[in-house]
Amino acid sequence: MILIELLKAVFLGIVEGITEWLPISSTGHMILVEEFIQLNASAAFKEMFFVVIQLGAIMAVVLLYFYKLNPFSPRKSRLEKIETMQIWYKVIVGVIPAAVLGLLFDDWLNEHFYNYQTVAVMLIVYGILFIIIENRNKGRIPRVQSFEQLTYMTAFLIGMFQVLSLIPGTSRSGATILGAIILGTSRYIAAEFSFFLSIPVMFGASGLKLVKFGFDFTGLEMAILATGMVVAFIVSVLAIRFLLGYIKTNDFKAFGWYRIVLGILVIGYFTLFDLS
Repeated sequence: MILIELLKAVFLGIVEGITEWLPISSTGHMILVEEFIQLNASAAFKEMFFVVIQLGAIMAVVLLYFYKLNPFSPRKSRLEKIETMQIWYKVIVGVIPAAVLGLLFDDWLNEHFYNYQTVAVMLIVYGILFIIIENRNKGRIPRVQSFEQLTYMTAFLIGMFQVLSLIPGTSRSGATILGAIILGTSRYIAAEFSFFLSIPVMFGASGLKLVKFGFDFTGLEMAILATGMVVAFIVSVLAIRFLLGYIKTNDFKAFGWYRIVLGILVIGYFTLFDLS
């Protein structure tokens, strides 16, 4: 019994670790996975689990970028420390839209849009957009190829795109990366800034869910949550490294096609399931 639940947590951690960073919608995958792998836990715990498991994923970003994002490192010069703080200032500016609107409308959006129809449509729509934007940008030289060139206004506008990810199936990384590319950043800067934006967003979302759920875990619930987070952390490290290596020589169109196919599969599966 316990072993089976822990194996489920391992699988869910793998799915979270991969889909959180690739622009393919972790929510869309989790909805599908939930159809086949049901945790033997309360609805309240499962709702909390699928958000707080992201803490494991976000710690991968903290680990991989600890030096780059640490403004207090003694190995950095005064100028490098200032540049690091400027990255954080831009992250804060970029987080503001999602933080404000997320607190106001998160529950309402989940109540009205957390369904397979919305997820499938968003998967397909953003898949098509990735293909269109990449085709449009073919041969263009991005005007923002470093964080020094990333203005505060651009950071804020990228944050506005992140608001779109409040709708399930959009993908937080997908929305921010797509928005950043539209605004003229390189794919590499778009991906890294998306990672950095996720730190306060995911810590905040996880903290809010923990407070709502409370900290009165059973031993099994604690084991499931810890297992999922650890696995999500390990897989996230690999997924982030893969994405950064992939986009050095490739665009995002493959992810666009993947989203379209997954969206069609979601519609097909749930249509057949509802009819049966």
